[in-house]
Amino acid sequence: MRPAPAGAGRRTHPMWFLAPAFAILFVFFFLPTVFNFVYAFTDWSSFKSDIRPVGWDNFADLLSDGTLYGALRVTLVYAVLVALFQNLFGFGLAVLLERDTWLNRAARLVFLVPVLMSALAVGYVFQALLKPDGSLNDLLGGVLGTTVTIPWLGDTTWTLVVVALIHAWKWMGLSMLIYLAGLKTVPEDVTEAARIDGATGWQAFWSIRFPLLAPAVTFNVATALLGSMNGFDIVQATTGGGPARSTEILNIFIYRTFGQGLFAQATTMSLVLFLMVALLALPVIRVLRRREEVL
Repeated sequence: MRPAPAGAGRRTHPMWFLAPAFAILFVFFFLPTVFNFVYAFTDWSSFKSDIRPVGWDNFADLLSDGTLYGALRVTLVYAVLVALFQNLFGFGLAVLLERDTWLNRAARLVFLVPVLMSALAVGYVFQALLKPDGSLNDLLGGVLGTTVTIPWLGDTTWTLVVVALIHAWKWMGLSMLIYLAGLKTVPEDVTEAARIDGATGWQAFWSIRFPLLAPAVTFNVATALLGSMNGFDIVQATTGGGPARSTEILNIFIYRTFGQGLFAQATTMSLVLFLMVALLALPVIRVLRRREEVL
């Protein structure tokens, strides 16, 4: 009779090691999400001692108020601008820094530093730089030989674009890293075959290498859209939603409403944001996935 192998009688339970993580996830994610759906249908506020169900009244009040539509429009425009700028910057940096030289490696590290910084810190730094009496205007004044007092964050038309550029600047290092990984996975044999067939370096890049970056494009576009639609800290630190609510994205609106003690209305807005992100993200990811299959 063969002896049983050592340790055969012992039973391990690796799932138990997941219990603390699941407990934290349940308490700080799943439970608040469930209550988010519940409190959206109540009159919860700091002005009442009891909480009563009100059905769809909160949603009806929000839909009758034009402020919500304005915040939704600003959020969508902001998300599209951030996704556009972040991917353009990240892709351009990836192409410029693709070669593995010591200078390029050092530059990659520099562009990754903002990704590791606090978003609030980035926002406050740019808020100080872009004041009418800030360092950027002082620099421009020194170059032009005159006093420059441009209100970079005080224009109702262009401030949203400026804030989107700041958001894209912070996260472009991550997009650069993803595009670099995609470029490194493109087989050299494919581009060499294209050059043998007479394609120029530009044609080989745009016709061969760029289409093979479709998975990287899908990831970067999706993460940029979702991240910017859930943004808060950079906008809050730079403009606080101003001027004249031109940068008041939905999370800023929720923050102000909650601060006024209207907890149920703020919860309803967060539920609207959740639904908007889901309705936007699913079609975008589906279209990009189809593009991957075609390419």
